[in-house]
Amino acid sequence: MEIYGGEVGRLIEALSGLPGIGSKSAQRLAFYIINMSEERAKALSDAIINAKHNIKYCKTCCTITDREECPICSSPARDHKLIMVVESPRELAAYERTGKYSGVYHVLHGVISPGAGIGPQDIRLKELMIRLREDVDELIIATNSSVEGEATAMYISKMVKPAGIKVSRIASGVPVGGDLECIDEVTLMRALDGRTEL
Repeated sequence: MEIYGGEVGRLIEALSGLPGIGSKSAQRLAFYIINMSEERAKALSDAIINAKHNIKYCKTCCTITDREECPICSSPARDHKLIMVVESPRELAAYERTGKYSGVYHVLHGVISPGAGIGPQDIRLKELMIRLREDVDELIIATNSSVEGEATAMYISKMVKPAGIKVSRIASGVPVGGDLECIDEVTLMRALDGRTEL
């Protein structure tokens, strides 16, 4: 049974399609948006449309950005000989929040998962191997501690080792099955500081 009318129902339905937003949260957000001033609602709408049109992948590390190269990759203050491999831009942001990592990143946009039909060719491994032709001292693999994350870490390690580049894995402290984006900065730093060579 329709309660609010078609427009409100469509807004609630659209919001509930977002990850992590259930029907109650979607309803709460819809009412909040409806009660916004038209100026604020238009600013929100414009921000969504502009992001959709202008966001692309960094040509170097494959994170999302609105430039050819993201601010981290274009910074001369970063150590470009130290590359941390992460699954998604969310994990990159989690490490950046610590304020302690001075290297650069490479974003895979997924992990190898044969059960889900995702092979090495489906994530950004080719781009990583091209980057490793440059002067790189160490590759830190910071994939999640899931079965897929561990398998991806081992696959990368086997690909990179013959090049003579040091390959390390973030240390334990990150719970098995935990997502890096949800872990506090102290735990992330302990995992980074205690990384081990593979």
